[in-house]
Amino acid sequence: MARVVGVDIPNNKRMDIALTYILGVGRKTAAKVCADLGLDPALTASDLPAAQVTVPANHLHAYNPLVGHSRPRP
Repeated sequence: MARVVGVDIPNNKRMDIALTYILGVGRKTAAKVCADLGLDPALTASDLPAAQVTVPANHLHAYNPLVGHSRPRP
C-alpha cells in the first residue's frame, strides 16, 4: 500500500477513490487533484511510479494544509 499524508491508500482502488481514504478529501477534491496533476483517475495506486506517490500528498498540503490531520480523540 502506498502511504500518502500518513494514510495507507489501497493499491487496488482507482486514484480518485483511493485519495478519499485521506481525512478531509472527498470525491470532488480527489477529482480536482487528479485533474491538476494530470493523473488519470482510472489509474490505480499500484500503477503509480514510486517517485509519483508523494506528488498528490504535496499537492494536497498546498491545497489545504489541514488535510490528513487526525481527528481529536474524545
